[in-house]
Amino acid sequence: MPRAFITGITGQDGQHLAEFLHGKGYEVFGMVKGQNNPRMSQVVEEFPFVQPVPGDLADLPSLVKALEMAQPDEVYNLGAISFVALSFNQAELTANITGLGVLRMLEAIRMVGGHTNNPIRFYQASSSEMFGKVRETPQTELTPFHPRSPYGCAKVFGHDICVNYRESYDLFACSGILFNHEGPRRGLEFVTRKVTNAVARIKLGLQSEVVLGTLDTKRDWGYAGDYVEAMWLMLQQDRPDDYVIATGETHTIADLLDRAFAAVGIDDWHPYVRQDPKFMRPAEVDLLIGDATKARTQLGWTPKVDFDTLVTMMVEHDLQLEATKHGMPVPARS
Repeated sequence: MPRAFITGITGQDGQHLAEFLHGKGYEVFGMVKGQNNPRMSQVVEEFPFVQPVPGDLADLPSLVKALEMAQPDEVYNLGAISFVALSFNQAELTANITGLGVLRMLEAIRMVGGHTNNPIRFYQASSSEMFGKVRETPQTELTPFHPRSPYGCAKVFGHDICVNYRESYDLFACSGILFNHEGPRRGLEFVTRKVTNAVARIKLGLQSEVVLGTLDTKRDWGYAGDYVEAMWLMLQQDRPDDYVIATGETHTIADLLDRAFAAVGIDDWHPYVRQDPKFMRPAEVDLLIGDATKARTQLGWTPKVDFDTLVTMMVEHDLQLEATKHGMPVPARS
């Protein structure tokens, strides 16, 4: 039975990946920071096959111990300070965890099992935010980086150090440059889930508006459940490499609002949406759209869930969630 070790197990991607790998017959270990972590308790309750292992991306000795305990064949580094807006207020913390955390994990792998007969294979969660102020459209694996946030800068370091360890120490280290990927497990602080949850609550009469920043930024949004398959496929190849994972389509926040409100039968969302400058970033990323040709041809990966289906899925999940929470009937599908 293959063994996989996942950091960021309590996040959206970690949960999807754990579920996916379990379905593939893996023994799944999830790194947890701190004792009695309530988020980890929720994960283990929903996914009882996940075996918690203590560890911290800010502490190299703990990562070495975690790998010695789990003895994994594959390591998926999904842990990060991942909310872009927060990174402007906590830039040093973001650099330490999202950037240097990758270096520490690579060092731990090199110390524990990077050169054994069956070396540990490593996946690094890179991000489309590394492209930032884009130099070309669409973005490929060869597009130069120009990050526009401390988060993006930290991800560039993580990506580059992964390449460096691959070339310097012959580690099997891959990076997936994932464009925005969403789903019902997305945190409420992210704009997609903020919108779908607000739409559900507006439909149920629980709130009257949703407050957002810019509505013009364009993103390449896919489904997280599709994207974790690409992570796994990267580690099944003969040679390690880096891949853009994206749908190749772009949509604005306004498009997101159109689809989300339409899912509950509201044609005009303008009366329910208010913009506030406090939600504007100091430096915005205006357009991200990925070219996943390499992943399609070399990995055989294609996204299965389109934008409209994704947004509708999230709204329906939040309708059920909020209705259940407040003891209300779920409105009939529009």
